[in-house]
Amino acid sequence: MVIPLWMYLIVAASIFSIGVFAVLARRNAVAVLMGIELMLNAVNVNLVAFWRYSTTDSSMGGQVFAAFLFVVAAAEAAVGLAIVIAVYRNRRSVIVEDVDMLRW
Repeated sequence: MVIPLWMYLIVAASIFSIGVFAVLARRNAVAVLMGIELMLNAVNVNLVAFWRYSTTDSSMGGQVFAAFLFVVAAAEAAVGLAIVIAVYRNRRSVIVEDVDMLRW
């Protein structure tokens, strides 16, 4: 049984929508980073789904792009958590609205 492309796109759109909601509605910086990770994973689902349904040869382009995006997501998580830890050490809060580092 072959799963049609539109089902993958619906799943990816719903994951992306949940990620956008998490970024826009949450006050906690860690939850915002988790929302960004969800959006990146939705893009990965789209990349692999379009690769699967558009290629007939043995090229691995979609999977290579997805693997590259995993590396970018891991780097983003590491840098983002480092920034959150540094802000917490200075401000004792991870609430996004409380971070106003440009003015003292």
